[in-house]
Amino acid sequence: MTVAIDRATGKRRGDRAPRPGLGQRVRNGYQKYWYAYAMIAPVVVVLGVLVGYPLVRGLYLTLTDANSLNSARTIGVNHIDATYKFIGLDNYKDILFGPTAYDRFWSHFIWTIAWTVLCVALHYCVGLGLALLLNQKLRGRTLYRLLLVLPWAVPTFVTVFGWRFMLADSGIINTALDALHLPAPLWLEDTFWQRFAAIMVNTWCGVPFMMVSLLGGLQSIDASLYEAAEMDGASAWQRFRYVTLPGLRSVSSTVVLLGVIWTFNQFAVIFLLFGNTAPDAQILVTWSYYLGFGQQPRDFAQSAAYGILLLAILIVFTSFYRRWLNRNEQQLAI
Repeated sequence: MTVAIDRATGKRRGDRAPRPGLGQRVRNGYQKYWYAYAMIAPVVVVLGVLVGYPLVRGLYLTLTDANSLNSARTIGVNHIDATYKFIGLDNYKDILFGPTAYDRFWSHFIWTIAWTVLCVALHYCVGLGLALLLNQKLRGRTLYRLLLVLPWAVPTFVTVFGWRFMLADSGIINTALDALHLPAPLWLEDTFWQRFAAIMVNTWCGVPFMMVSLLGGLQSIDASLYEAAEMDGASAWQRFRYVTLPGLRSVSSTVVLLGVIWTFNQFAVIFLLFGNTAPDAQILVTWSYYLGFGQQPRDFAQSAAYGILLLAILIVFTSFYRRWLNRNEQQLAI
């Protein structure tokens, strides 16, 4: 075998050049992509200030016993230094395994899971039904779309306050039930009806987004697939099951994931509907707010610990959800 050697360098032809070091690679990347780095630098700075610093600060607070009595504060012209101490993972132990763990965490965790599952299921089912209806050739279809999108377009606090007025004891809903000689529930007082009302209001707010997203997915499905299925004698249910649902798989996976994240952290509906008057209807995010800002003394450390636990739960769920989707897609490809 003959090996060709470059006489000028003494290297064999075909040999790979040695890989540059990390510093050299960084310099080469900066020289090549400096414009892209300059464009994303403001976004990185803003995210670091608005997201990164609060997250790191909150994580640090979870390892202390910080509250409104031992934190740094200014009263008039007097500045009082912080006196809270580093306690490690004691806050997490107290939240998850302490003597009041069920009342303070696990009961709210179970209700949050039930709230998320029920709301997302209703969002998807009702949204898909409306999307299928609006995907048909109907007279006045544009007007129907506009009316159904309105709950999403109106600011959430306006919608929730409107529902709160309607659900009051003397509101329009109970007045109508009284006129029909039907029992009028205590929507804003009884725990069961508080939860029912919260799910109902959140469904009203969340269905339009799901409907619009799924309608876009329906319109992207090739019409020839329906024609072929109809020629093969497929019924309406079979066309829905074997053409519509597979065609919506990518859209459905995305909107369900977004729906779970948004609903799990849905602060506005619960807080604006009940405030601090419904302890058993609070989900984890509103309960975290109550611990940090709705009681005296305000428990900053425990509130921050709830926030970190919420983040961890969502990260774990998202990881398993994406892995489950990828495994299903691989099985379908086979």
